[in-house]
Amino acid sequence: MSNSVIVTGITLAYMAIMLWIGLRARSQNGSSLESYAAGGRHVGVIVLFFILGAEIFSAFAFLGAPGWVYKNGAPAFYILAYLSLVPIMIWLVGPRARELGSKRGYLTHGDMLSDHYSSKPLGIFAGLVGVAASVPYLTIQIAGAGMLFEAATDGLVPFWLGALIALVVTTVYVFCSGLSGIGWTNLVQGVMMIAIAWFLGVAIPDRIYGGVGEMFTQIQQQAPEYLTMPGANGMGWGFFTTAILISCFGGWVWPHTFSKFFTADSGRSLRRVSAIYPLYATLLIPLMFIGFAGILVFADTPLERADTVLLKLVIDVAEFSPWVIGLMLSGALAAAMSTGANLAHTAGVVLVRDVFGHTVMRNSSDKSAVKVTRWSVVVLSAIAYAVAILNPSSLVLLLLGAFGLIAQLVPMTLGALFFPGLKRNSAMAGAAVGSVVFLAFQFAIDSPLGWHPGVWGLLSNIVILTLFQLVASKSTEADAADFADASIQESGAQS
Repeated sequence: MSNSVIVTGITLAYMAIMLWIGLRARSQNGSSLESYAAGGRHVGVIVLFFILGAEIFSAFAFLGAPGWVYKNGAPAFYILAYLSLVPIMIWLVGPRARELGSKRGYLTHGDMLSDHYSSKPLGIFAGLVGVAASVPYLTIQIAGAGMLFEAATDGLVPFWLGALIALVVTTVYVFCSGLSGIGWTNLVQGVMMIAIAWFLGVAIPDRIYGGVGEMFTQIQQQAPEYLTMPGANGMGWGFFTTAILISCFGGWVWPHTFSKFFTADSGRSLRRVSAIYPLYATLLIPLMFIGFAGILVFADTPLERADTVLLKLVIDVAEFSPWVIGLMLSGALAAAMSTGANLAHTAGVVLVRDVFGHTVMRNSSDKSAVKVTRWSVVVLSAIAYAVAILNPSSLVLLLLGAFGLIAQLVPMTLGALFFPGLKRNSAMAGAAVGSVVFLAFQFAIDSPLGWHPGVWGLLSNIVILTLFQLVASKSTEADAADFADASIQESGAQS
């Protein structure tokens, strides 16, 4: 039996198990949209921990993180920095969002914004932004799965087929089981990801250098620039720190993350999850070791694509057995599939709830909404697959700017949660100006001080929002004074 056949067999067996687990969870689903989209709002600490963990640790965890370390070195630690701050935002925001969602029946971010600001167009806008942000992100998971299959099986399973297999498996259990299927498969896949990541992160440096400590000793002697800021490619402290801030603020507003706040069985469960959430981030530590391991190995013949460093080390350099490669592929696919399932599910719910629900399906029954949501998952997944096969160059630019654009929803979201006095016009004007400023600095003009463009957009957002609030406040005071004067004059005339 050839190595490629062994690797393919192990991987297909793993995916069959995931499909079985996902379909078994169907029995826990009710027939309502709330059950399909939010698990009946009864998701507990353990399952919620793995669901929220899968939101962030996607195919990029196994491909992008090692690639970023291999290319830049120390600046990659910004990822660990912002992931240590995101739980603070979950602690502060999650319980309040869950409370409002339970009382008002929210299932999506757009639900909350449109209701709080009494604006259906705002809900539609939030829905369109959510779908537009989710589909490219889903495309990357599908493309990552195809690339993993092709490399690990030495071409036995081509890119298009590997991507299609992963897509079909996740789409089937998301279609049938909704959030329940996602929760249980994410739990199993999360354990798999963490175990495989730590095994590879320790085993690869040990095979190549004799251990993690020896690896860093040799890097310090031969390529010390990778171990200090600004790294091998000159990432400045300005961009490093602002990238942490914008990722922290933007990370919890992603539609596939924010909507999960509405699924928790209590605010206390969300706070418990936020307390243990950094444990999931330990997954990135061994994956970063792998990136550092590639720095000296490929010093003379640099890789054309940095994000293939893990695959090259596992398959070509460390020379693991096909059984280990099969498990590695399964763990990496777990990262892609768990995030992909969340994204496809959320995009379908958001499209039906926030866009169709305010337009063509305003008077539809709950049963019809569930049916259309399920088929929306299929259609959006198919679109993402088509984009992954076409692989347009603009996709990278879309994802690069996603955090900065999503972060512009932060002020209006905080207003809906904690500041009821925030006016609709103020929130919308701030978001509009912030988005324009961000896009200008992202694509047309060099960002001042070398900061992340999203920070300039967010600062502009807050300034405009504040100005509009002050004008609205003065207008209200003037109207109150005019009303008081008119009342006094009327009283005098009557007397």
